Amino acid sequence: MNYDFDKVTDRSGTDSLKWGKLEGVLPMWVADMDIETFPGIKQAISKRASHGIYGYTMETDSWAEAYRYWWQTRHGFNIDRDWLVFVTGVVPAISSAVRKLTTPGEKVLIQTPVYSIFFNSILNNGRFVVENKLCYDKDKHEYSIDWDDLVTKLRDPQVSLMILCNPQNPSGNIWDKDTLIRIGELCKKNNVRVISDEIHCDIVAPGMEYVPFASASQTNREISVTLVAPTKTFNIAGLQTAAMVIPDPDLRHKMWRSVNTDEVGEGGCFAYEAVKAAFTPEGGQWLDQLREYLWNNRQAAEKYINSNIRSLKVVTSNASYLMWADASAVTSDSDRFIEHLEKKAGLMLNSGKAFGGNGDRFVRINLACPKSLLEEGLTRLNKGTNSYNE
Repeated sequence: MNYDFDKVTDRSGTDSLKWGKLEGVLPMWVADMDIETFPGIKQAISKRASHGIYGYTMETDSWAEAYRYWWQTRHGFNIDRDWLVFVTGVVPAISSAVRKLTTPGEKVLIQTPVYSIFFNSILNNGRFVVENKLCYDKDKHEYSIDWDDLVTKLRDPQVSLMILCNPQNPSGNIWDKDTLIRIGELCKKNNVRVISDEIHCDIVAPGMEYVPFASASQTNREISVTLVAPTKTFNIAGLQTAAMVIPDPDLRHKMWRSVNTDEVGEGGCFAYEAVKAAFTPEGGQWLDQLREYLWNNRQAAEKYINSNIRSLKVVTSNASYLMWADASAVTSDSDRFIEHLEKKAGLMLNSGKAFGGNGDRFVRINLACPKSLLEEGLTRLNKGTNSYNE
């Protein structure tokens, strides 16, 4: 079956966070696709909704089997049923882990620039952020890990937890197996547990594949909590459904107690139905077509920017539908730049400043939309960048 990703869906009247921020502005910021979800999910939710009673719902083996099927067939990772624990979202799980696995005043390490909510989950819970800033190659426009700095930061006895982004948001790096093993060994040596956010794992470039952190080595399994979800892949963030993969039984018990104490360990009926409908062979066929479409969007955006907005440099990426662009030739303050784009070009992007590291001169662009919206967004980006330079 062929799917139509060119369709533009009117999101007005849905209380959309993405579209409701500023009237008359084209939003290409938050990681929320303007593409309708897999039809099988819509059918499953409609069928469940037709029942008319939406009471408390149990986590079932069929829900777990959907995750197990997907990670085994798509990512080559065999997950035991016992390893899986439901949670309402990746962010609630991260915050819950920070509270359970560290104590107030301790430090949590993140690799910046990184998803800005990591900072919130740490600071809002009375812990301190330690940044292992990724190295940026200005000529190749790509990031790598500063290993010497990572070793030094992990040796600090106050650092008791690392939050890893795999694949990395916003750079789009896919960390290879050797890198993940090295991170795991360093963390174990220094008694640091790892929370691996793998929510963007399914949207990768053709011919590429991500490596689940816990699949890389036995050490990695023993020290980690992996957070996965269908929400980015199938554009269903509003259904609040995710899972924790925790091989170590003691760590799993801690996290099970934590998410239930925080009351984020029970899902609504639609949360479970969506997972069972998504992680299927048919869902995989839909995803394969979507990935090709999104990759074509990325190539088109890169070509347009390289030809028409040469003051912006696109960072090399192999994962997610988010583009990280170096705007250092345009501005030294990405907050100021995106404010200008909103006011003068009617375009809403993410400022890189909130991502830490060297993000204050970068912007993040969401490419997950029909081609017509992408073309309009790039035209507005060109207009806004030119007027900002002037």
